Amino acid sequence: MPEADLTYADVNFTRPTSRDVVASDDVTYSEVKISNKQQPACANCSANIQQSGTIRRSKVDSVRVVLLVLVSLLVAGLIAFGLTWFDMNKKLQTLKDEKEALRRNFSEIQLGNKTCLPTCDQTSTCPTTPKDKNEMCLNNRPEWERYQGKCYKFNTRKSSWTESRDSCRAQGGDLVKIDSRDEQIFLEIRLRDWMEKDEDKFWIGLTDSEEEDRWLWVDGSPLDESLTFWSKGEPDDWTGENPAGEDCVRMGEKGGADDLKCWFDQSCDAHHKSICEKSTKTICL
Repeated sequence: MPEADLTYADVNFTRPTSRDVVASDDVTYSEVKISNKQQPACANCSANIQQSGTIRRSKVDSVRVVLLVLVSLLVAGLIAFGLTWFDMNKKLQTLKDEKEALRRNFSEIQLGNKTCLPTCDQTSTCPTTPKDKNEMCLNNRPEWERYQGKCYKFNTRKSSWTESRDSCRAQGGDLVKIDSRDEQIFLEIRLRDWMEKDEDKFWIGLTDSEEEDRWLWVDGSPLDESLTFWSKGEPDDWTGENPAGEDCVRMGEKGGADDLKCWFDQSCDAHHKSICEKSTKTICL
């Protein structure tokens, strides 16, 4: 509040004379000033007000930090949940595809009043005494297995890619060509039973030996890039074992492949097991 001064100047009071009272001098009051300036109630009030404001701002900042952390955790949780849901949904779809593929494998063909069944030649070619210790003849399993109009043979004798192909052709077929996701599902599931260890993989009829990175099936058709099942990081044309690189393809995952991706390029000279393929024969009853 602004300072207010009250000023009185030259005020004279004269007393009347009487017989009993001696005359006295006049009394004069001049310039009486009264200051109305207010002083702070305490010396530290201003400092306390400033400190209180700082404390309030500090509390607001702390609340904002806590809210920001909570929002960040919520967003991270939502992202993690979304990724987990997507992965589970993908695996569930794979299981459904596998179930449907296996169901189709046992379907029959109805023609009029006859039931026609596709069959495979089951004549055994296993030698009485294996010449190679890596050769294995499993008598409790069919030599050829039927699936959707084709017959498949899982050769357990290890040989190079070219030798494996020659063996398949000598039996009326060729190294397998994978034309659909259903076929990949069937083969991936069956190989789990035939494989003895992780590196116990099988040759398939795919190679880029004629031209690097130009992958062709054994029938000369190019690989459909929308229908590939390369394992992560493949093909890599690794030259660690063979300077010529890796120009042939093998497949299989003993414990099962994520989203069926179990193709690996490998040197064509390496010895592996193989998968032969040929058409079925139809017998009507």
